[in-house]
Amino acid sequence: MGIVWYSKSVKSGIYQERGTKMTNILLVCTAGMSTSALVKKMQEAATEMGVETNIWAVGDADSEDAIKQADVICLGPQVRYLEAKMKERVNNEKPVMVIDMAAYGTMNGKKVLESALALVK
Repeated sequence: MGIVWYSKSVKSGIYQERGTKMTNILLVCTAGMSTSALVKKMQEAATEMGVETNIWAVGDADSEDAIKQADVICLGPQVRYLEAKMKERVNNEKPVMVIDMAAYGTMNGKKVLESALALVK
């Protein structure tokens, strides 16, 4: 599948002109496809909330480089078994969470976004 990337900003870096840090949120699933709809919902919620974010989805096979850019890593419920592996990859230096199954199933982007943002504050 590759990388599905949605960004609220057209800036090339993670820092905005105002000097505020953009939050980089990575969603990981089996192939990056099932989370792409949720990424869009999360981006819509970020816009409504006025939060500067980069949100993208990748499959586990493509996650090695992507986790380096992320501030928080959100795992789809179907890959919850990867939680320990992801924490090890980031040396427990970045938060890793499993997306709530109900929020995932209903594509509740706002709930998932709020959960992710709570981990990086």
